[in-house]
Amino acid sequence: MYSTGVYTADNPLGPFTYAPYNPVAYKPGGFVQGAGHGNTFQDVYGNWWNTGTPWIAVNWNFERRIGLHPAGFDADGQMFVDTRFGDFPHWLPTKAGQTSAELFTGWMLLSYRKTATASSTLDTFPASRVTDENPRTFWVAAQNRPGEWLTIDLGAMYDVTAVQVDYADYKSGLYGTDSNAVTRFRLLASDDGQKWAAVADLSAEQRDRPNAYLEMTSPVRARFVKYEHIHVGAANLAISDIRVFGRRWGGGPRPKTPQRLSAQRQADQRNAVISWQAVPGVVGYNVRWGIAPTKLYETYQRFADERTTLDLRALTVGQGYWVAIESFDENGVSALSAAVPIR
Repeated sequence: MYSTGVYTADNPLGPFTYAPYNPVAYKPGGFVQGAGHGNTFQDVYGNWWNTGTPWIAVNWNFERRIGLHPAGFDADGQMFVDTRFGDFPHWLPTKAGQTSAELFTGWMLLSYRKTATASSTLDTFPASRVTDENPRTFWVAAQNRPGEWLTIDLGAMYDVTAVQVDYADYKSGLYGTDSNAVTRFRLLASDDGQKWAAVADLSAEQRDRPNAYLEMTSPVRARFVKYEHIHVGAANLAISDIRVFGRRWGGGPRPKTPQRLSAQRQADQRNAVISWQAVPGVVGYNVRWGIAPTKLYETYQRFADERTTLDLRALTVGQGYWVAIESFDENGVSALSAAVPIR
């Protein structure tokens, strides 16, 4: 998985030294993967950010999106880029010095692998793909016409706070922007799948929104979320994911911290195998690692239906590392485990 590294120097012209804590921007898991081709800058408040180009590569090998993650420098001058929950909703900063923890909304992913149904399906592009957290798979409607719909059953009542609709470029026929390239749809919510209430209406939208992100003005209590189609400029109506965020209605305890964490370095010291005991019922895990127990700046996200053994292939030869782990579900994030050395 490609990433961004850094060399350090006391002079802009060098000589430069490879930083032992590389990579600084690394995102191999989650909804979109990749943080390479990075660019680091400061916003108007002086906060540091790092951009990357997550991998899509469906229509073309170099098809990418743009990722934006908080960055900075610790008290020892070590640069870091925080990709933890990097594709979950975050607040924009309003002042200097706001940490990643402050900017994270705490809204959890509610839609992963939940049941999805559709008004129609073209060929072998089923509705189940809109909840698989994979932007390289997608649903295609039999026809691109108003009234086509997708419904997600979240399986329980939740307070929905945001919905993201990600369209796919399946035989779109679009090679530029024109007046027809506008995105129009409605979002509806229901507690029983029978009576629906509109929670977002883009029926008069005048711009293209290939990755439409909509925050609710206040949490919407619902079990079912429906996308109702009106218009896209592409030849086909194709949606890769509908991502629903929020919290379980009525709340609940945070998930348990994973136990039996172990980390074994391989003969090729760039690689290590991390393993842990599964936590029943969680949505996923964040494996957090770095060059010291207090410098766990890197995150590798895994969903719970993936293995609880992780091949980590991003280490620097001769450099010591530590790793810890946390789990997450619809209620929030567990306490972080104790850090263990990668031996």
